[in-house]
Amino acid sequence: MKWMIASDLHGSALYCKKMIEAFEREGADRLLLLGDLLYHGPRNDLPEGYAPKEVIPLLNSLKQKLLCVRGNCDAEVDQMVLDFPILADYAVLPVGEKLIYATHGHVHNLKNLPPLAAGDILLHGHTHIPAWTEFGEGNLYLNPGSLSIPKEGGAHSYMTLEDGLFQWKTLEGDVYHTWKAGNV
Repeated sequence: MKWMIASDLHGSALYCKKMIEAFEREGADRLLLLGDLLYHGPRNDLPEGYAPKEVIPLLNSLKQKLLCVRGNCDAEVDQMVLDFPILADYAVLPVGEKLIYATHGHVHNLKNLPPLAAGDILLHGHTHIPAWTEFGEGNLYLNPGSLSIPKEGGAHSYMTLEDGLFQWKTLEGDVYHTWKAGNV
């Protein structure tokens, strides 16, 4: 199974359309969204193409392929207009002999770890900065960056996961980093 993993859309119809184009180009089976879908938040400038009402039907059209977790900018009112669940604080995905703990990052992160076993992977967005950092007992922290508001000079980006290979890509599909998970 091939996963596309993205985060921090923040209501941008422009980048939602580009994300869907990338999802189709990748031929991914599922799309994991790590929160902050419709609202830009009080600390962010409006992203280019900010139009949450346009994002709603775009995301709803993918409802059978989406797995989402709640971001700090997501609320019950957002759930009322979306046809798929977005209010889970985390999702745990078995990948080979490892577990991926997928969350937004505002609650569980490197400073406040979830209950990880040795070798498990912490995957979150929230910072808008791509990351691949080892920590703990063979654990790994991964972040796809942001679709609409990248920070620290990062690209508008996402990740893919297929056969244990994580790839960080620009929205145009250019690979800028890879990491192969062992025992996956």
